[in-house]
Amino acid sequence: MERAAQHLTDISAFFSQRVVGQEKLRSSLVATLIAGGHILLESVPGLAKTTAAETLAAAVSGTFHRIQCTPDLMPNDIVGTQIYNYGTGSFTTQLGPVHANLVLLDEINRSSAKTQSAMLEAMQERQTSIGGEVYRLPDPFMVLATQNPIEEEGTYVLPEAQMDRFLVKEVLTYPNPQDEVEILDRVSSGRQVAALPQAPVTIADVKFLQELVDGIYVDSAIKRYIVDIINTSRFSGPRPVPGLADQLRVGASPRGAIALMRVGQAMALQAGRTFVVPDDVKAARHAVLRHRLVRTFDALANGVAPEQIIDVIFDYVPAP
Repeated sequence: MERAAQHLTDISAFFSQRVVGQEKLRSSLVATLIAGGHILLESVPGLAKTTAAETLAAAVSGTFHRIQCTPDLMPNDIVGTQIYNYGTGSFTTQLGPVHANLVLLDEINRSSAKTQSAMLEAMQERQTSIGGEVYRLPDPFMVLATQNPIEEEGTYVLPEAQMDRFLVKEVLTYPNPQDEVEILDRVSSGRQVAALPQAPVTIADVKFLQELVDGIYVDSAIKRYIVDIINTSRFSGPRPVPGLADQLRVGASPRGAIALMRVGQAMALQAGRTFVVPDDVKAARHAVLRHRLVRTFDALANGVAPEQIIDVIFDYVPAP
């Protein structure tokens, strides 16, 4: 645990050299990385989504590729393709940018549904198929996708089934005035663009942290608590929420239960514990469930946020 604590401290210190504040974002990025999942970042422009992704990649010294999504981006542009060599009369395979430890998909909702599907298949299967041959993606492999919620013209909204592939979805908010002053200070002094030091954590260290997360103990009472929460979102559970069906059309899937447990394990490791407590599950609730609940038209029309529904569900389910 001491070695894990040192690695996590090093990543946090490295992250803070480039990103001011945004503690929830840092915690979610690290939790997703050590839990072996993928993360979707959503915010208005200018809140350091891309900077945060680039900084995390630099902190762990893995291979990193950035893909700027556009409507004309084709699946072969990210997965890879075969190129005919006239000299040898044979085809050679050129792997696409998805073959990296960390991949930043910038503005994923600007790529076509066909390209999104190809990328999400790579995320799920952790492999690509080019010319009939299968190519394994590097291990660890993590996708950091970003999307902008305010410019919907010319975008392709991710379907709920594909959103479910992301372990967490983090929504970034504006920095507080104190942090914003610090950002201005860093920019005016040149610290914001200064070269970053050598990565403090290696890929082997990340795999070590992932193995530790796998071994974090989850008591059967915690598992039952998670299942009760997921079932309550499906209008059943030990204490069904009255009127929930008026705001919620579809609840979370079993994949949501797995995600709650995995992120809970990652949260426990970040807190220096070898076991999960109910507060770990509660801390992960918004990031894990906000993109897995399908609201009714009435809830959308009345501006009911998914976080409000999640909080009500948690209030009704007794913690062990």
